[in-house]
Amino acid sequence: MNHSSSPRRARVAVPAACAVVALGAMLTGCGSSDADSAASGSSGDKLKVGVFFPGSISDTGFMESGYLGYERIEKELGDKVELSHVEQVAAADYQQALVRFATGNDLVISLGGQTDADVRKVAPQFPDVKFVEIGGPADAVPLPNLAYYDPQQAEAEFLSGTVTASGSKSGSVAFIGGVELPAIVNAAKAFGNGAAFGRPDAKVLTPQYLGDFNDPAKAKQAALADYGAGADALGQIVNLGKAGMEQAAGQSGAAMVGGPIPGDCTDKAYLGYVHTDIGKELEYAVDAVLDGSWKAENVRFGLTSPNGGTDFVLCSTDPVVAAKLGEAKAGLASGAITAY
Repeated sequence: MNHSSSPRRARVAVPAACAVVALGAMLTGCGSSDADSAASGSSGDKLKVGVFFPGSISDTGFMESGYLGYERIEKELGDKVELSHVEQVAAADYQQALVRFATGNDLVISLGGQTDADVRKVAPQFPDVKFVEIGGPADAVPLPNLAYYDPQQAEAEFLSGTVTASGSKSGSVAFIGGVELPAIVNAAKAFGNGAAFGRPDAKVLTPQYLGDFNDPAKAKQAALADYGAGADALGQIVNLGKAGMEQAAGQSGAAMVGGPIPGDCTDKAYLGYVHTDIGKELEYAVDAVLDGSWKAENVRFGLTSPNGGTDFVLCSTDPVVAAKLGEAKAGLASGAITAY
């Protein structure tokens, strides 16, 4: 499959209250969700795949990056695969959504480590269904029908730390994360290590975790606090929260790193963009099932993996920053540098 990005097209999201229902229940008072269509079972000989996005597929972050891959699968494998998805699901309803998908699909893909406990409960109930969790704990142990795909966000954040520190005028930088999940904590550590690589005398402020990936107000408040404490360049994993950070950067005359979907370098607030292609992992899972190579195993993506999926789009024109970024990428890829 061609893993290049495809243009976004408008879609009408099904409200979570409609999309997540108890197994076997009928929806009332709202339109059917993709999950309902999957449970009805009408794909013929096609591989039926259900993709669980607990967040918004328009979050400009992890979920949207995954959804771009979903769209590529629709476009390129529509004759072989029948896709369904659900988005913006309350944590209390994760199990119900996963059970419904498992009832009507051959492959269930769940995005985000926040779903791990529920995926591990549901997968054993459906031994004939293949499950893939993307972005779960790096040390997770696969189950007989559950594989873990690791985007190794820490590698990308090492690059982010390198760029922010080498591009900083004050020498102080900081990282803001959404939910304090193991993968995000590791990414914060990697950011700090990358900052030290980019500028050995860099001061890295204590990471802030907002408890939410999609709250611009909280992200803005945290960013203003970091800028006020002397940092002039920030890294992040906050999805929709980036809008608040952008406002804070503009008000403070400071900078930040965007991503995981690259944006426009004409915005002077951005030193560059982390590019973490979560959609590539959806494509990998579907391709593996179709060609019979799928295994319940840990699969890594990123700079240190032949599967790829990680890059950095540099906006800064400073040759020192570009040189340090190149050194960091080469070091990670060769194994000479460990992200955290």
